[in-house]
Amino acid sequence: MQRAMDMTAQFALMSDAAQLAWVGAALWALAAIAGYMERRRIKRRNLDRLEQVGWVPWTGLFMLSAIAGGGCLAMSLPVVLGGL
Repeated sequence: MQRAMDMTAQFALMSDAAQLAWVGAALWALAAIAGYMERRRIKRRNLDRLEQVGWVPWTGLFMLSAIAGGGCLAMSLPVVLGGL
C-alpha cells in the first residue's frame, strides 16, 4: 500500500510534460491491446460465439486511444527531449 502511495506522489511531482508523456504511453499500450483483441475477434467469426461473449468496438477503441496517445506524446516531446 505504501509503495502505491509513493508512486502516485512521485507522479504528482513530475512536470506536466512528463505526466503527459506517461499518459500518452499508457494510451498507446491500450491501443496495442485493442488492436490485438480486434485481430482475435476477426479470426473467430462464429456468430454464436460472438453472441455469447458480446460486442466491443475494438477498432474504435484502438483509433481513439492511438490518436489521443499520439497527441499527448507529441505535445510533451519538445519539453521531454529538451530535458535530456
